Amino acid sequence: MRKVNTAGDNSSRAFYEELERYLRQKIQELIQDLLEEEVAEFLGRGKYDRQKAVDGKRGYRNGYGKQRKFTVMGGTITIRRPRVRNTEERFESKVLPLFKRRTKEVGEMIPELYLHGLAKGDFELALRGLLGEGAPLSAASIQRLKGKWQVEYEVWKERDLSGLEVVYAWADGIYVKAGLEKDKAALLVIIGALTNGEKVLLACESGYRESKESWAEVLRDLRRRGLKPMRLMIGDGHLGIWGALREVYPESEEQRCWNHKITNVLDALPKRLRAEAGEYLRKIPYAETRAECERLRDEFVRRYGEEFPKAAEKLLRDWDRMVRFYRYPKEHWVHIRTTNVVESPFSAIRLRTDAAKRFKKVANATAMIWKLLRVAEKRFRKLNAYELLKDVYAGKEFVDGVMKVEINNPERMAA
Repeated sequence: MRKVNTAGDNSSRAFYEELERYLRQKIQELIQDLLEEEVAEFLGRGKYDRQKAVDGKRGYRNGYGKQRKFTVMGGTITIRRPRVRNTEERFESKVLPLFKRRTKEVGEMIPELYLHGLAKGDFELALRGLLGEGAPLSAASIQRLKGKWQVEYEVWKERDLSGLEVVYAWADGIYVKAGLEKDKAALLVIIGALTNGEKVLLACESGYRESKESWAEVLRDLRRRGLKPMRLMIGDGHLGIWGALREVYPESEEQRCWNHKITNVLDALPKRLRAEAGEYLRKIPYAETRAECERLRDEFVRRYGEEFPKAAEKLLRDWDRMVRFYRYPKEHWVHIRTTNVVESPFSAIRLRTDAAKRFKKVANATAMIWKLLRVAEKRFRKLNAYELLKDVYAGKEFVDGVMKVEINNPERMAA
């Protein structure tokens, strides 16, 4: 057996550990120097200059406050905040605001870790490994951070939406246990695709199950804040959003999710036939034209409808809304045939809500899941062929995924 020499690995590890310590020390010195410069500018003189009035300012340096730990992405450093006295105005550092103990980037890392499965009790251990033993983190600090998310969420809910041009929107709900309520609270979520191809979180609100009234309240709030009608809404066929959509945004078209449709049809068949029937069903929404799609539908009904009429009935139900995607660009079908756009971030969030078992308050669950969705939003991919979204938003017609070409007036051409 060949002997593995680990001496080089140990040497490299020692070098990088020493390098990290060196870099942290330099960062610490730089921040301390910046604090000293701030005080000098505030007082109008350097540290060892004689006292004199400058622009009406008078005051003295008064040593330093207690050593404070400050966490940056490279680790945790120790800073001494300079103090002043006998000044007309209070000195407040812009480099190191009062009570600030971590950078924005470190704060954003916490929901990232939670999203990827780190339980609240594990934060301190994990972050100390990343940021150093002196990292000012604890269960209490995590709880305070969640309080901050609640405030951010309330501000986010009031933002102006009049500048957004939403082409497609996906709606779904996620259920969480909260408080002493017997029923699960439904968090109603809408994600929209803009004309530039970006996907954004539009709504995250608690509601009673997924009733029409709850969805209508969400949509009315979006409209109140200026959101113009989306071209197409995609969702599960059983959601209360459809009645709400017709009431609040009657201009918007509807597309039912094919994943939910296939599941519902298979539930009406015996288990022994589901694998075979599933193969037939999955071909239907992938037909190149609506006519071919309906031919495959009829073939399925002939094969299974006589013996299992409920399965055929479920397939035919809301048919026009199942094939609405054929009136939009073929390049977008992969996005608008199903609710996968909203289901995908939900899968990671469900892992966290299932682990949490029960939240004390619905508001806490809403704010935390909103924060997790905002983290996931950073990784949303643009839609395929997003350059076509402006045409869709402008109302251009598509037939079987291809834009209709306008025929010029013959008399005008002759002239």
